[in-house]
This record gives sequence, structure tokens and C-alpha cells, in this order.
Amino acid sequence: MSTVDIVMWSLHTIFAGVWTGSILFFVGAVLPATTAGTIGRVALVSMVTKLRWLTRIGAVVFVATGGHMAGTRYTADSLFGTGRGHLVLTMLVLWFILTAVVEIGGARLESGAEDDGVDSAIEQSRPIFVIAAVLSVLLLIDAGLLASGQII
Repeated sequence: MSTVDIVMWSLHTIFAGVWTGSILFFVGAVLPATTAGTIGRVALVSMVTKLRWLTRIGAVVFVATGGHMAGTRYTADSLFGTGRGHLVLTMLVLWFILTAVVEIGGARLESGAEDDGVDSAIEQSRPIFVIAAVLSVLLLIDAGLLASGQII
């Protein structure tokens, strides 16, 4: 494995862990704390804005690193004709959907917190963020299956 490959794999893995972990933390800790009144509107909007920026930066990182990894490791036949290829394609689909879900949930939360108040904004966006959490877990499971090397 070349130095470029090592850098790409490392960046991809680290960023994926930080991103999915941030989503899970947001859903599991930030939203409940806000509902309990521990976190106010300004802090909530700041956190969801940062999560959306992390998602946008992730899009660039994942296109660069994932594109490199797929381009150097797979052919069209291996992507569409093997279990590992199917896992890569599944990861790509999950990533696209998760990116959209975080953006939609974040936009609803930000605008709702400004217009309708925090409680209403959380009520409107919580189901979307729960979907994001489920997608994050599925993405991590997919990555684990790829990393295991057991799927051919």
C-alpha cells in the first residue's frame, strides 16, 4: 500500500468516525439535553450549524478519499459483481442519504428554533435526526463488514 493510499484510508476512516459519532452524540445527548432545558436556543443552533458544516466538509473529504479508494481498488465488474463491491455501493448510498437527512434536519431545526421556539423545532426535527442516527449506525456496520475482509 502506497503512502497516498495510507493517507486516503486514514482520512476516510477518521473523518467517518468523527462524523457519524457527532451525529450520534447530537441525537443521543444534545437533543435530550435541549428538551430538558439544559441547552438553550443559541447553543443548540450553534451546534447544529457546526454539525451541518462538518457534514459539508465531509462531503468533500469522502468524495476525495472514497473516490481514490474506489478508483484504485475496484473495477465496474468488482463493484457490481462482488459482495465487497455491493458493500461499497451500499456505503455510497447510505452516505448520500445521511448527508441529505442531516441537512434537512439541521435546516428545520435552525429555522424552527428561530421562528417557533426550541421545543417546536425539536419536535419537528427529532424524527429526522433519529433517521440520521439509524443511518449512521448502518454506515458503521457497513464499514465494519468491509474492514473485516470476510465479505468477498
